[in-house]
Amino acid sequence: MRIFVVALFAVASFVCAAQSVSKTSYQDLEYRCIGPFRASRTVGAVGIPSQPNVFFMGVNNGGVWKSDDYGRTWNPIFDDQPTGSVGDIAVSPTQPDIIYVGSGEGLHRPDLSVGDGIFKSTDGGKSWTHVGLNDVQQIGRLIIHPTNPDIVFAAGLGHPYGANEMRGIFRTTNGGKSWEKVFYINHNTGAIQIEFDPTNPQILYADMWEHQEGPWENAAFSGPNSGLYKSTDGGTTWRQLTSGLPGAAQGLGRIGFGISNSNPKRLYATVDARQNGGIYRSDDAGESWSLITTDRRIWGRGGDFAEIRVHPENPDVVFAANVAAYKSIDGGKTWWSFKGAPGGDDYHRLWINPEHPDIMFFAVDQGATISVNGGKTWSTWLNQPTSQMYHVATDNQFPYWVYGGQQESGAIGVASRGNGGQISMRDWIGVGNDEYATIVPDPKNPDIIYGGRVMKFNKKTGQSQSVSPEALRSGQYRMLRTLPLLFHPKDPNMLLFGTNVLWKTMNGGDKWEIISPDLTRKQPEVPASVGDFKTPEMETMRQRAVIYAVSASPLDVNTIWAGTDDGLVHITKDGGKNWKEVTPSALKSWDKVSIMDAGHFDANTAYMAINAIRKDDMKPHIYRTHDGGASWTEITNGMNPMGPVNVVREDIKQKGLLFAGTEREVYFSIDDGANWQSLRMNMPATSIRDLVIHGDDLVIGTHGRSIWIMDNINPLRELAKSGQTHLVKPPVAIRVRDNMFLDTPILPEEPTGKNPPDGAILDYTLAQPASEVVLQIVGADGQVIRTYSSKDKPEVLDTTSMQYPTYWFRPAQKISTAAGHHRFIWDLKYAPPVGAPRQHSISAVYQNTPTGPQGPLVTPGNYTVRLVVDGKSMEQPLEVKMDPRVNISAADLQSQFDYSMQSYNAYHDLQKMRESIEAQLNGKKKLKKTQYTSLRDMVGEGAPENPDIMYGSITEVPADKETIVGLQDKFLHMQLVLQNADVKPTSQAMDGVKRLLAIKTEMERKREGLK
Repeated sequence: MRIFVVALFAVASFVCAAQSVSKTSYQDLEYRCIGPFRASRTVGAVGIPSQPNVFFMGVNNGGVWKSDDYGRTWNPIFDDQPTGSVGDIAVSPTQPDIIYVGSGEGLHRPDLSVGDGIFKSTDGGKSWTHVGLNDVQQIGRLIIHPTNPDIVFAAGLGHPYGANEMRGIFRTTNGGKSWEKVFYINHNTGAIQIEFDPTNPQILYADMWEHQEGPWENAAFSGPNSGLYKSTDGGTTWRQLTSGLPGAAQGLGRIGFGISNSNPKRLYATVDARQNGGIYRSDDAGESWSLITTDRRIWGRGGDFAEIRVHPENPDVVFAANVAAYKSIDGGKTWWSFKGAPGGDDYHRLWINPEHPDIMFFAVDQGATISVNGGKTWSTWLNQPTSQMYHVATDNQFPYWVYGGQQESGAIGVASRGNGGQISMRDWIGVGNDEYATIVPDPKNPDIIYGGRVMKFNKKTGQSQSVSPEALRSGQYRMLRTLPLLFHPKDPNMLLFGTNVLWKTMNGGDKWEIISPDLTRKQPEVPASVGDFKTPEMETMRQRAVIYAVSASPLDVNTIWAGTDDGLVHITKDGGKNWKEVTPSALKSWDKVSIMDAGHFDANTAYMAINAIRKDDMKPHIYRTHDGGASWTEITNGMNPMGPVNVVREDIKQKGLLFAGTEREVYFSIDDGANWQSLRMNMPATSIRDLVIHGDDLVIGTHGRSIWIMDNINPLRELAKSGQTHLVKPPVAIRVRDNMFLDTPILPEEPTGKNPPDGAILDYTLAQPASEVVLQIVGADGQVIRTYSSKDKPEVLDTTSMQYPTYWFRPAQKISTAAGHHRFIWDLKYAPPVGAPRQHSISAVYQNTPTGPQGPLVTPGNYTVRLVVDGKSMEQPLEVKMDPRVNISAADLQSQFDYSMQSYNAYHDLQKMRESIEAQLNGKKKLKKTQYTSLRDMVGEGAPENPDIMYGSITEVPADKETIVGLQDKFLHMQLVLQNADVKPTSQAMDGVKRLLAIKTEMERKREGLK
């Protein structure tokens, strides 16, 4: 069946232009990365020989990172660029501030991203310039002339999924201003490696690889034109090196090679071939070769692994990268593994410092790792937030957890909020599933997690159970990398799982039933992108596709949508008894239905993301239906034309608000997809593989930069008011404590994710600049609890008297008067005690520690947020809810609050008394000596600054010896004791407050007598 499709492109920009909004209307929105800090595929690795502590890594869809401390920490230096797909990095040997980056993953594999050419920095990575070769898509290797950084060679692998002319060896002699293609074989053969002879830059070697990935899973095609080539005239002419090497007749594929620095005539090669594959050696600069080992550990899977390096000082010491890392000390005859782990780390690139050979740098599918002692020990790769997620899902607990399968490392769950004020390794766990798994938590029990093909994981016990529909595979049902798995939003007992048929279980996998026929194409067509690799057998190949996307209606339990990776769409409206094909006519064979999303406001509405990258189609494709699939509209106006779409979702609260993720960024639409705008904000360019809306939050799963969350998307839901001055309705604020850990703070060098804001998120928009803006929090009784003004002076930390570095402390907030959208956080507390010197608890978080002491937390209930702009007032309700993990009665919580406020108010009463006495002591009226002495003694020495306020107990003194300063100390201490946790106050705490209040009353009587 073919369904009518309406293309909504240029027409949409005219009809819906009014729906486009200025970025200033949502400018303060930002994402926070929650991790995991468990890295994924990394292939770029280079250091600076003369600066042995400095390294650069290039991450597939994760950008470029720099370490200047031997890998202890890594910092991104490429995040403002249009692509995050990086295959190689080159640093000038003579001018190390000159860096070139080749984008694209730099290797062929079934699941990859493409790049945007070559980028150059002349200031060590602080800024970048694009210098061409956009359509190469995959840069396999870059090399810079040893003495002239304007001469650069690029190995261009070309389009991974189709033929193109922009492939081969490219050279620039003017620093990237122009490029010359100096070696080209045909439109299917690209270059994946190029190297200089270490003693003569006129001599170069290059590997040419004729290879293409196919449009269906596990399809890859190779041709007869692969080979190793050499130039002796600076890259102008090339000839193939064949003596002793396998050729086309032996099924030659990719070759990786390494050249000895100490003896440039010695070369090693790892050769992938159907016959005579293995490790080869040449002792005459490549003119002839000998097979030295056929050990498949070293050269197997040659399309993925082809890295071989020679020790800079000893030509007999050789290193090879494969599933593990291998070493030989006898010229390649025998090998042993010196680094790796069961399951396969997958090593891709090795850089050895030529001046300090004990310094080695591996780029691995697990991240970047460095050794400074010749490989005996290595730096961690658990400090790099470059995880490649396939899908994300959230549970329904508080704080909610985010789950997904991570490339190379397995499935993982990460808390959206950590109890220690940040998200650390304490806050994520493996969830017993494979790297490609779609993970879904049980909506009835967040401790039960399902995923993959299908495994059932118990978070409490840590045990995993296979509940796959088939304990023994029958061969009837096809399963590929990522398969759809979801609970029906209308029935929390119904778990759906897609293969080539759709499965359903109502009892946690104990029993499954099939509720669909095979929904894939019986005889898919061969796309034109296959090109020269098309064979007659492909026309009649077996049925091989799967259901790739499933979405169940949140409005109707019987409505389920299904899309396949070979481009078919079906719907059932009777729970699977009958299925109807509703494929848009524009969809052809192998247009992969990446994600489907059933409408939240209409059961006949659905959206789907179509990713056709494997047909060499880089354009975005999103379709929408409002009539159950009878007709579809393509809706991509405003999107970058070089950005395949992976996901589209409809907001769960605001009709017409859509979100989409492409291979480079997040987009949103407020007009049901008629127009799209970038929502990249502070997120680096990366592949957005999935996104979900969790309440008021937008959760993003990237394939190269881990998981990100945009807290409170309500400003986007209210963009219809764009251009007006207005106060956005705030989301429910959960009364949580910012940091519940009292142990030593996590070091700044340790990787951590960012917690959501502590308190109520308040958003407002100003249509034009204002003179003064005031935010007030008003209680249910009409009393103002907290006031913030644009005229407030931000707290300035006195670095001359501070005991600790300022990098621990949270930057001061400022109420903005500028036009546009602004965000401000109320911490759900009363104002800090006036006049109390700032103090600091051991509960510290790098760059996010509030100074203390602080005011008491408010109680749960209904409040009003009031925005006053140049005298004009507007209000929104705010609900504050208790931390759902806390079990305390309203009466006990009120008791805690009352005693806390008694201490807080008593402190301020004493502060006023102290100020009045100081005024009296310093006034013009002369006091008697006895009166002066009594008042001075009454105040006491100094200010309330006893560190025991924050850290321990304060000792009581006899009432007649008490001073104002001492009593203030004690009230602050009692407030801290009472506010430590959400619990009923202890009897001794209540008694302590009562005793202090009695002393305060006596002190007030005494003060009256000294006026």
